[in-house]
This record gives sequence, structure tokens and C-alpha cells, in this order.
Amino acid sequence: MHDSSPSFVRGWLAERQDRGLLRRLRRASPVASSARFVHDGRQGISFASNDYLGLAHHPALVEALIEGAKIWGVGAGSSALVGGYTEAHAVLESELAAFLGFPAARVFTSGYAANLAVITAFAREAPTAIFADKLVHASLVDALQLARAGGAKVRRYPHGNLSFLGQWLEKSREPVKLVVTDGVFSMDGDIAPLSALSELARAHGAWLIVDDAHGFGILGPAGQGSFADAGLTPQSHWLWVVTFGKALGAMGAAVLGAEEAMLWLDQAARTHIYTTAMPPALAHAVHTALQLVREETTRRDRLAALIHHWRQGVARLPAIEVIHAPEPPESSSSALPRLPFSRTPIQPLILGSPGQTLAIEQALAQAGFFVPAIRPPTVPEGSARLRFSLCADHGEAELDALLEVLSPIFQQFPTADK
Repeated sequence: MHDSSPSFVRGWLAERQDRGLLRRLRRASPVASSARFVHDGRQGISFASNDYLGLAHHPALVEALIEGAKIWGVGAGSSALVGGYTEAHAVLESELAAFLGFPAARVFTSGYAANLAVITAFAREAPTAIFADKLVHASLVDALQLARAGGAKVRRYPHGNLSFLGQWLEKSREPVKLVVTDGVFSMDGDIAPLSALSELARAHGAWLIVDDAHGFGILGPAGQGSFADAGLTPQSHWLWVVTFGKALGAMGAAVLGAEEAMLWLDQAARTHIYTTAMPPALAHAVHTALQLVREETTRRDRLAALIHHWRQGVARLPAIEVIHAPEPPESSSSALPRLPFSRTPIQPLILGSPGQTLAIEQALAQAGFFVPAIRPPTVPEGSARLRFSLCADHGEAELDALLEVLSPIFQQFPTADK
């Protein structure tokens, strides 16, 4: 029998290559800061890391991980409910809940696992209707697909469109309703209208589930995240997901909510029940990262200043449209490269063409700057972009040097034809 599997894979890869969508791993060498990269022996400045506060290489965090390994060993040995749940996990959960003002927390191995947990657990246990923003993270998209396969009714409202959401909630008759959103959208850097979403969910008896991976540690007066930035306090109908691999410079995640909601996850969350627990050494280190977020406030201040400096600099470049305030999602029709409004470290420059975006990424790399080209299916068709991710370890001089090379590169690879 003829085996068509290899030919299918070759054809699929060739099609991706032709469309400028093929992804390849880059093997990096050790660096002393997330704002640097070394690739194939060449050093440069990286704008690819989500280590927004520059904590991944912080001496206190490195020492905490070493200390945790000496105390607890390398792995947890089993799932949390079988025997892998330790004092290190309990302390982290308690401190995290206290810092964010929630009654309780549960630690997960990753943000992906946490998002799968909270969405799919509902769909398995009761007739459920889920209303999710069109631009939620891929982990939530996968969770929605699993929930739909389990019988949930899933609808994706246009990005930020509360009118659609309100109408759909009003018509829903399912006993369990979920409103699902990112806090900060990872590819655009815009912030969800959480106050209005929370009120809509409350009015219609729905849970509000928020993935705040890119808001936690950055937004709010103390880095408490998107809800604090909006002037809100935690509510009983919220389930909040925070991750430790962005601003905290580590790995893992937590879900926060009411005590009974966390006990319910212990019974229903398969990615919690059926996987080895986060290494306790890592939980020990994340506890230190949480302390650094609370105490080293100058890192957030420096990051905010860099974001301001960057946006001012891009505004001076020719033939780039800089959006200076939030705008309706449907108003983005410019043919020019455009910098959407974002006051977060995520500063995308939307170009449109995957091939041109990839060519510009490669030209920037030759000039000593690593800025990842983000292409479909990660972002919608026609919105390929360079995703500039700023961190507290960058300097204004480095931003200026990057801005200086952008204009001639744009002239070499015009982007108006999308």
C-alpha cells in the first residue's frame, strides 16, 4: 500500500513556505538579559521576550530557584491531588491570592493548562454557553473547541463589541454562561473593557473568565493587573488566570477566584488532576518573583517611560500611522503600516503581507535587532506584523538605534500592498 503521509507533510510545508508562513526554531545561546540575544555567534538586541520587567535573570530569582531545588529537589513527583502538592505551592497560592485580593488560588503548570481547565470543566458538568472575544489567545481558542466538542454552545463576539455580547447574553437560556476574554490582548496590546464586561456578566448571571497573562505584574498601581488598572476589585463571579512566564520571569500559572470555585477545580479540572504538579522549586522561586514585583516598582516606572519614548519615536517616522487613542475595532482600514494604541509593552507594527513582514524581520536581524514577524494563523489574515515587545532592561539609546534603521528598511521593503 502506498504511504501518502510523507507526501502530505511535504506538500503542506511547501504551501506554508510559499505563503511566507513557515515557522522555524531559532537556537539561542546564553545571555545575561532578556533584552539581548545571541544567535549563530552574533549578538544583538531582542524585542521578542515577554520578560517585561527583566526578572528572568534577576540574581534574587536565580538564587531562589537554586534554593528551592536544594530544599525540594527538581520535580514534584506526582500530580497535585495524588501527592505533588507541597508547602511551596500552598505558600505561593496564599501570597498570590492576598496580593490580588481574591479569596483563593490554584497553581497550574502553564497558562495554557489553566485556560483549558477553567473552560472545559464547565462544559463537561452542565449545559453551558460561552461567549468569547474574537481575539482571545490560542490556548482559549483550543479550550473553546474542546468545550464545543463536549456540547457547549460557543459564540465569538467581534473584538471588543459589547453590543453583540449583550444581545447574545440576553437570549441565552443555558444554566451556565461564561464570558471569556484576555485582559491584555497579546498581539495588539489593547486592554479589554473589563468594567463593562464584569457588569454585563453579573447582570446575566454569567462567569467572567479573564486571561491576564500580559497584564499581571505590569498594569495597575502595584502591578496587580488589568482589573486593578480598571479600578475594580475582585468579584465572586470572576475567574482570573495569571501566568508567571511574562512579567514574573518564570513559568507556570494560577487561577484565582472564590474558595468553592477552587475546590471545584480540584474535582473538575483535568489539566490539574492528571498532570505532574509544578516543580515545588519553581513555586518557591515564583514566590520570590512575586515579592520583586511588589517591591521593585522602579522597573514598572522605567518600562512605562520606555513605552512612551518608543511611541513618540515611531510617530516621527515617515509613512507610519500611529494611533494615539483606543479606536473601534472596525475602524482599522489604513493601507499604511500602523502602530495601534497600546500603553502596554506590546507594541505591534501592523504591515499586512506575511512575506514583507518576514523580509523586514530578517533585515532587522542583519542590523542586530531581533523583532519577531507574527503571521497568520496567529493573527488574522491581512494583519501580519512585527511585534515589538519592550522590557525594563532596554535603554532609550537602544530604542533610538532601532528607530534609526527602521526607515531605510521600510523603503527597501514597501508594505502598502497588503
